[in-house]
Amino acid sequence: MYMKLAPPIRARAAGFSLVEVMVALVVVSIGLLGLAKMETLGLSATTTASSRSIAAIEASGMAAAMHANPGYWASGSAPATTVVAASNNFSGSTACLTPGTNSCTPQQMANYDMEQWAVSLQAVLPGYYATIACTTTLNIPVTCTIQIQWSENGVAVNSQQTNIGTLAGTVTTPTYTLFVQP
Repeated sequence: MYMKLAPPIRARAAGFSLVEVMVALVVVSIGLLGLAKMETLGLSATTTASSRSIAAIEASGMAAAMHANPGYWASGSAPATTVVAASNNFSGSTACLTPGTNSCTPQQMANYDMEQWAVSLQAVLPGYYATIACTTTLNIPVTCTIQIQWSENGVAVNSQQTNIGTLAGTVTTPTYTLFVQP
């Protein structure tokens, strides 16, 4: 007695179909694009923060020079507004490197400090524009405002920022302001 066995039922094919693989590739591609955008935004934010930190350090350096020369800055001798830019670098000012000597007047020391500051700003923030505005009245104490503007590229985080003009490639001009009482 022979028993006839039915042919085996074909087991469902194991593995992934081509459609599943394509869907997985699309999902992974979208994720990688999101990571690339986040990396771009992170790099842009780091560059922006670096520029702002440099501007703050440079303004503090000028404030320290103003504190070191009260004969010019605190006496009300300074003009109402002094523009310090790459094209106006106070070249030819006397190098006043030894404090306490009578070889330099407070005006010469201030010109030398502004020249050195202009050179330093040009090295770290190309295309900057800086002003020092002091009260010229006989108000005691004299107050000054150091303001630095520079150019930087912006990157949009979302569509709202794109609509207001901070799209990649647009140039913004942030401003750093420091109030000083020399």
